[in-house]
Amino acid sequence: MRETVFLRLNQARWQQYEATPPTGPDELARRYVELTDDLSYARTFYPDSATTSYLNGLTGKLHQALYKNKKQETNRLGHFWRHELPQVLIRHHRVLLGTLAFFVLATFIGALSAARDETFVRVVLGDNYVNQTLANIDKGDPMAIYKGEEETVMFLQITLNNVKVALYAFAGGITAGLLTLVMLFKNGVMLGSFQYFFYQKGVLLPSVLTIWIHGTLEISAIVLAGGAGAVMAQSLLFPGTYSRRDSLRRGARDGMKLVLSLVPIFVVAGFLEGFVTRHTEMPLYASLSIIGVSAAFILGYFVVYPWWLHRQRPAA
Repeated sequence: MRETVFLRLNQARWQQYEATPPTGPDELARRYVELTDDLSYARTFYPDSATTSYLNGLTGKLHQALYKNKKQETNRLGHFWRHELPQVLIRHHRVLLGTLAFFVLATFIGALSAARDETFVRVVLGDNYVNQTLANIDKGDPMAIYKGEEETVMFLQITLNNVKVALYAFAGGITAGLLTLVMLFKNGVMLGSFQYFFYQKGVLLPSVLTIWIHGTLEISAIVLAGGAGAVMAQSLLFPGTYSRRDSLRRGARDGMKLVLSLVPIFVVAGFLEGFVTRHTEMPLYASLSIIGVSAAFILGYFVVYPWWLHRQRPAA
């Protein structure tokens, strides 16, 4: 590309790096990697330009900060949750929002399909599940299916399955996102048809108050895992000024950070489904409290906190 285009795409970022100090060692390392990539590109295509000289000086300053001051952070894990992961969420917020929109669309398609064809739910959920649930509805306990297995076994099976689904959704990014989209679509259609089935049988409210005790965390984490796969797919398809290999490596690193952060969420969701959801006689306030706290955590940490942190940075 022309040097003027290269400058227009990157100059604001370089100036920001000059004006604002990095928030920690990981941010410093990330800036250094980006600038060395930019410098390598400039040396290749504009070897004698002022742009190359400027990048050489800026990269040299970061090199000194990185290698002459190697203080280890005392709380690496704390830094990850306070700074690294929120920065990943902000950096890829458009991709994550698109992932959510796709999942909502798939959920709507599932509900619409179930509304137009009563047999569709059986195709998606299976005859055994539907027949057992119908029998439970007749008995006056529509959510009794969650009482059918021993708590600890159910907790372990559900948690391991959800982690596996999340890893597959992330790894699907290497297929240019096709496998990720298939998994999101499948889960969205299942959710939509599942909820419409209970609406059709007149027990939507009991189903919501029961299922979303664990589903608030579980479904949110599945969507975020799909977002991690979409981040890797975007880096593969649209490398920008980076080589495709370097872009994919950066996208895979960010996606892996996101998907690993979901493991404790899946553990909590599995615990709720294995030990709490089965108590269908739970008081209304208890169900609403668990659902509300779960929703507040997801929105607070994965949406509000990253934006707040991002807005604080220019003043630093």
